[in-house]
Amino acid sequence: MIALHDLLAVPRDGRTPVCADGGAVLDFAAFDARVRACVATLRERPAQRVALCIDDPFDFACALFALFACDKEPVIPASSNPGYLAALADAYDTIVTDADLSALPAAGGNAADSARDALPIDPLAPLTLYTSGSSGAPKPIRKTLAQFNAEVHTLEKQWGALVGAATMLASVPHHHIYGLLFRVMWPLAAGRAFDRATCAEPHQLAARLALCGAGAVVSSPAQLARWPDLAGFDALAPAPCVFFSSGGPLAAEAALAYSRQYGGAPIEIYGSTETGGIAWRQQDDSDAWQPVHGIDIRREGDGALAVRSPHLGHDDWHRTDDAILVGEDGRFRLQGRLDRVVKLDGKRVSLPEIEAQLARHPFVAQAALTPLRGASRDRLGALVVLNEAGSEAFCAQGRVALAKILRRHLAAYADAVVLPRRWRFHAAMPFDARGKLPAAAVAAVFEAREEGVEVLAQVRHGGALHYDLRVPPTLVHFAGHFPGLAILPGVVQIDWAMKLAAEQVEGVREIASIDRLKFMAPVPPGAVLQLTLAPDAARGRVRFAYRLGERECASGIFVCGGRP
Repeated sequence: MIALHDLLAVPRDGRTPVCADGGAVLDFAAFDARVRACVATLRERPAQRVALCIDDPFDFACALFALFACDKEPVIPASSNPGYLAALADAYDTIVTDADLSALPAAGGNAADSARDALPIDPLAPLTLYTSGSSGAPKPIRKTLAQFNAEVHTLEKQWGALVGAATMLASVPHHHIYGLLFRVMWPLAAGRAFDRATCAEPHQLAARLALCGAGAVVSSPAQLARWPDLAGFDALAPAPCVFFSSGGPLAAEAALAYSRQYGGAPIEIYGSTETGGIAWRQQDDSDAWQPVHGIDIRREGDGALAVRSPHLGHDDWHRTDDAILVGEDGRFRLQGRLDRVVKLDGKRVSLPEIEAQLARHPFVAQAALTPLRGASRDRLGALVVLNEAGSEAFCAQGRVALAKILRRHLAAYADAVVLPRRWRFHAAMPFDARGKLPAAAVAAVFEAREEGVEVLAQVRHGGALHYDLRVPPTLVHFAGHFPGLAILPGVVQIDWAMKLAAEQVEGVREIASIDRLKFMAPVPPGAVLQLTLAPDAARGRVRFAYRLGERECASGIFVCGGRP
């Protein structure tokens, strides 16, 4: 291990691996040469606060340490979207993109290059990241390089022996703290390679493992929960030595799928951008959280978790908004956030408490609640991800019956006035790229999609996707179709099915043609349609069928084009 602030100042073997680039490995000599080329360019810019909007992780790392060496302050936005950057215009003086670095010499060099003049870096050099938190609004978090250095040394003490010389493979972006630490800074400090590619699917991960050999995977709960159902999940070879997950809790079913297939559940990291890593767990051992090496925790009088950590940059206790229960063995369980308390009809309601009770039902994998504004009073909406048993119950009994079952379950714990009045069943929670669950994203599932349709349910079962779709009476497509007898146009039904298939079915990028298209019954305003999408991956097809109650309304087969 080497201190991050010494990365360009102390001798290091130029052959030390830094970045796996396909079948090649960019070594430290190449990294050092690229950083120095960046320094020569960035020093000429008068700007002090520099926003790094670089997608390539190797170039990002080079530019980041070049800014440190120039005594400039890196600002790492959560997104490179122009609208997002415009909202942060006061946070930076200039932007550096991939295009700005493309004119620099390609990464190269030799082992002797690392013996050049030292480039000292201030250990207290500042770095600003942005996080959305639970509200969705960008929030600046200013940290020092010393805090990152403390954390990567903690990671090495905790899991360095487990990772060994494995290449760090990632499905998460490097411009959020989790990806920045695990994907870039920790490998740089430890002298192990990180992969230049981002692996969003198991087949991509398999291809990188074939090139890199031993690998450790850095991912998020949303991605890890999705992978066991995708082709190639059970064929990763060589098997990754470890899967890391952070950003939120991983569903127990998903954790056990990895344990069965690869001999161990993912290591989940609990923490935040402000605090850094706090605790970890593997659910095939325990669902309780164990503090990371060197971290002290305590429970405050109101149940809040307080942390004392070298990652904080001070020696005081830091109070969080998470409530915990601490066991005799020093591990703890999360009890939800203390700041998620709402008032309904004068009653204070803890949303995490209701969510926890809902998640205890044998049909439920995950649950999230959100207050919904009503005409006369606010009510709760429940977004539920069903487990296998719940998905089977949905297909056998239907959405309405399932919602009644869950309401009865909650009625044993909560007053009727606080029970959710609106229910949505989804195949996965709408986590963002950082693995967080923004409140705005949960609220959005209760609104109509851009196409106008309302998705009441989306459930995976038996190799197919099952939807309940409400057709709003105010849908623009009813205008003139037809006067006195409004019916939903068939082309709209096809459009909805195509877009849902493109979003949820692996390998569907475009529809080349539609076979066996039939329309058997009209769809009136206000109808609730049942849509089934049944993929046939081997033939590159997706069968779709709409039903309205007992009647089949439309069906056909999408023939897919542009498959990977």
